[in-house]
Amino acid sequence: MTQCEMILKHMEECGTITSWEAMQEYGIMRLASRITDLKNAGIPIKREMVSRKNRYGDMVTFARYSIAER
Repeated sequence: MTQCEMILKHMEECGTITSWEAMQEYGIMRLASRITDLKNAGIPIKREMVSRKNRYGDMVTFARYSIAER
């Protein structure tokens, strides 16, 4: 299974994926590049920017991707 296929399956089954989840679950280090590949293949992808505190109490912002409604 390709990285794009793994990401697509994850979004279909779990709803969303973040770069941390992609790295932890599948060893995918460049999620944004694979998301671009999926978009270029015609898959409608939605990006939501999320802010949370990290383990040091600092605010960080990251992308959460999902399959967009058609």
